[in-house]
Amino acid sequence: MCAQPTSSVSAKPDSSWSAAQIRAFLREMFDAAVASASPSRVLAQALPEKPKGRCVVVGAGKASAAMAAALEEAWPDVPLGGVVVTRDEHAVPTQHITILEASHPVPDERSEAAARAILKAVEGLSADDLVIALISGGGSSLLALPAEGLSLDEKKKIGKDLLHSGATITEMNTVRRHLSGIKGGRLAQAAFPARVATFVISDVPGDDPAVIASGPTVPDNTTALDALRIVRKYDLALPEAALAHLKHEADRTHGHTPDVAEGNSVTMIATPFLALQAAAERARQAGVTPLVLGDALEGESSAAGVVLAGIARSVKMHGVPVAAPAVLLSGGEMTVTIRKGEKPGRGGRNTEFLLACAQALDGEQGIWALAGDSDGIDGTEDAAGAIVTPDTLSRGKKRDLDAQDFLKNHDSYSYFKEIGDLVITGPTLTNVNDIRILLVLPTE
Repeated sequence: MCAQPTSSVSAKPDSSWSAAQIRAFLREMFDAAVASASPSRVLAQALPEKPKGRCVVVGAGKASAAMAAALEEAWPDVPLGGVVVTRDEHAVPTQHITILEASHPVPDERSEAAARAILKAVEGLSADDLVIALISGGGSSLLALPAEGLSLDEKKKIGKDLLHSGATITEMNTVRRHLSGIKGGRLAQAAFPARVATFVISDVPGDDPAVIASGPTVPDNTTALDALRIVRKYDLALPEAALAHLKHEADRTHGHTPDVAEGNSVTMIATPFLALQAAAERARQAGVTPLVLGDALEGESSAAGVVLAGIARSVKMHGVPVAAPAVLLSGGEMTVTIRKGEKPGRGGRNTEFLLACAQALDGEQGIWALAGDSDGIDGTEDAAGAIVTPDTLSRGKKRDLDAQDFLKNHDSYSYFKEIGDLVITGPTLTNVNDIRILLVLPTE
């Protein structure tokens, strides 16, 4: 789990700062962002009045187990029970709530079993009962119940194809919802007439609760036609059963979103924007001017690396849009498109962004960067991300590493591993998407 942020640097940064001080400062900003989204910090203050009847807890996502533990700590006098599913190695001890683990980012048989267990947990409830749903990013693959007529293997293939297609997280989850037996509000329907209070840690641009974990307790405002448009847009070869299901749903004259209790609620307890604000505050404490470029940036990771490198250079050369010392902060979820025929190496959105950024900076002095996934896992690797320094490329050349070849082969993890600049946090037990930090220092 990511350590709480500490302060190892205090003086306003300048050209006298050592490389070790700069690295520590980058890590402090990243850790501050992650810590701001810790369930133990943010859940208790958002909880509703305690229920008259039963309280059943369900949930899915990388942070859901930590959220369940935080709930038990906040409500020690409430009899709690239920089922929560999280990613492998993300479980934490709980007293009453059952924690299951499943596969991410591609579902497995445990994902389907977890979905069925969660549906069973909300059976037979009354209007006096309360269902607390703990939802965070990653829930789409962890809570995988194929729609009628589909198999799990077909769902897994669709998931893999979506991950490699270049589709945004919003587009991917639109398709997932319409091929699911539990998402798109269907879990809330299963709990009816009990009231469902959903608590969400957002990892998606725009913080739309219908997109996060594909919205198992949230009404869906998209249609099967939207899903079919996405399938056509990315030329996805859907299995016949999946295509038939979407066409059948699209032909219906009535909406598919299920009826749910009128008192249902959704509360956003942590978001990418709030995480960026925490990093910005740490920068201010050190006398560095923060500029938040946005919490919902999307697009190709490598292209974004070039763009943000250009902005950082403008800051250094012209003091525009902000004067150095400054830090450029951004969040959101970029994509890495794997084209047909390509055999990718090891890497994720953040390390690909950073390697492209390093190439664009080409050894520019005074500009450093850290980018990482707030859950501690960039793609499927064991690193959250990496750090770029002014000598990232020169150190690689000394080891006969061609950064362009590594980038072309989507093997950015391997490059940063070779030069010793991966950022390893382990599972942080939260997830507010990617945190990108570019630090621009004045140089003599």
